Amino acid sequence: MIPPGTEAALLDSWDYFLHLAMVLTPLFIGASFLVGLAQEYLPPERVEEMLRARDHGSGNVLAAGLGAVTPFCSCSTVPVLAGLLGAGAPTGMAFSFLLASPIVNWIAVFLLFGLFGTGVTVAYVTTALFAAIVAGLVIGTFELDGYIKDVRITAGGREIATDGGATPSDASKAADAAGCSECGTTATNRTHKERVAAAGEGALSFFRDTLPYIAVGIAIGALIHGAVPAEFLQRIAGPGNPLATPIAALAGAPIYVSLSGMLPIAHSLTEAGIPIGTVIAFVIGGAGISIPNLILLNKLFERRLLAIYATTVVTIGITVGVLFNTVFAGLL
Repeated sequence: MIPPGTEAALLDSWDYFLHLAMVLTPLFIGASFLVGLAQEYLPPERVEEMLRARDHGSGNVLAAGLGAVTPFCSCSTVPVLAGLLGAGAPTGMAFSFLLASPIVNWIAVFLLFGLFGTGVTVAYVTTALFAAIVAGLVIGTFELDGYIKDVRITAGGREIATDGGATPSDASKAADAAGCSECGTTATNRTHKERVAAAGEGALSFFRDTLPYIAVGIAIGALIHGAVPAEFLQRIAGPGNPLATPIAALAGAPIYVSLSGMLPIAHSLTEAGIPIGTVIAFVIGGAGISIPNLILLNKLFERRLLAIYATTVVTIGITVGVLFNTVFAGLL
């Protein structure tokens, strides 16, 4: 016998699933198109070239900005990071790029706008970028170069070494090993029409590849919305728990599948009465210290530097979350 209220809860979850799917699908495809277009005109080699000429300070600002607007997944962010470090870029500047890249990206901005509106989106992007810049500046004051491994990473048709060497290569082994379909080579002799067409094809391909993760995220969000009592969630992560924001920043990592899959869950949590800052900490922690991201960074960083990176991400998540729950609470 079906327990009373179960059918209504499932119907409510199904309606919410359809609502999120209709809102997020066009936003995701549109953002993916812009991501592909940006990658056509701003390949990783160009990013490295722009950042190598910068020093500590102004370089941190540019690095965080490029980390946010360049459409690189973890499997291409790490080779760019290796190229920067190998070329002698300051560690702190490289960290600003590394921190901003997973936390702020075009797809996240579009989905945040569709789910939470302009105010939350602007506040999130501004505070996350500022945190990446400040964290990079602070990290740059320490002597951490000795904790970077001397490795060679093959990606995007080239071999990059943290010891400064760079030689041509025929394969993209690192990207292929990570299973990242959008991390490929970009032809530099294409016409504008060809670049737009390639970006469109890439958007649809990326959507098909990411659809299972989005569907899982929407399904979990729908179940939270329709089947999980709001009182239960509020007891665990509500404003009455002073440790809710730090716990959320740590809890995002083990259940992270993709940022596009995390945001529907985040939206459901806010609708259940969880403070927006706690949810933001959950998203930042999941995006920054996800298991795939840490596995890739382990190839480049010694354990102490990897721990510093993870601690920095959690600190950013907690700080931004507390700001949203306090300073921004009456403004958004």
